[in-house]
Amino acid sequence: MHENKVVVLGGGGQLGVELCREFENRKWTVQRFDRQSLDITDAERVEHAIAQADPQVVVNSAAYNQVDIAEREPRAAYEANAFAVRNLAMACRQVGAKLVHYSTDYVFDGMKGAAYVETDMPHPLGAYGVSKLAGELYAQAYLDDALIIRTSGVFGPGGMFTPRGNFVEVMLRLAKNNSPVRVIQDHVASPTYAPAMAVRSADLVEKKASGIFHMGGGDPISWYDYAKTIFELAGLSPALTPTTEKEYRTAARRPRYSALSNSKLEAAGIAPMPPLREAIRQYLAAREHATAHRSS
Repeated sequence: MHENKVVVLGGGGQLGVELCREFENRKWTVQRFDRQSLDITDAERVEHAIAQADPQVVVNSAAYNQVDIAEREPRAAYEANAFAVRNLAMACRQVGAKLVHYSTDYVFDGMKGAAYVETDMPHPLGAYGVSKLAGELYAQAYLDDALIIRTSGVFGPGGMFTPRGNFVEVMLRLAKNNSPVRVIQDHVASPTYAPAMAVRSADLVEKKASGIFHMGGGDPISWYDYAKTIFELAGLSPALTPTTEKEYRTAARRPRYSALSNSKLEAAGIAPMPPLREAIRQYLAAREHATAHRSS
């Protein structure tokens, strides 16, 4: 019996690396794929790879998440975030594997003005959000027990080494270059720490949870206050000024208040997410550790 085998897609990303580590710590056999080793938009190759691996669980942390570029190339976003999930769902159905799929706060329009719960009606505002919602629907169309985890503003130490980084990396880079930093103040989210997500995702898998769960980073916070906290904890004081959606126009419309409530997660017996300050502190410590090892 091949007990406890998991396939992790997007294994090179900042969430994927934490998922691989977490499942390995729990003595699962982990097979990771990144974009180079498996194109999840290729249905035939996906079916073949999953059939060969024959896992109990398939975790999909691969995604197209360039929100503004998706407005210019909606098809690319849809291929990666919707059709690819359909490919995975069908492949999972063939081998009887459980699919765990990550979705986003961007399936909502941000008009509620309070943290979203799983029963709130989705209403995406752009191509990226539509593609992610379609992915959720495909997972649920082909599988009865899919686990969909919606999250918000993921950041983890893996982002130090990925080309697109994350919000913390962008802020630290701007501060280092002495650039004036302008950050939007009228948009609120719940930035989520990847290592904490990986632990709780594995907990949900081991509890055999299915359906939709929100997993946001504790407290709702504006991007401006998030930036302020990063600089404070990093001991930096760049010229930081708040800006607004009106001043800072982007190609894609974004939800204004897209924080997620973790009440269902906690009701399922999953440990609360660490407060954002604590997560940023852990991130900066991991970063220090990584840079010390790189330069030595």
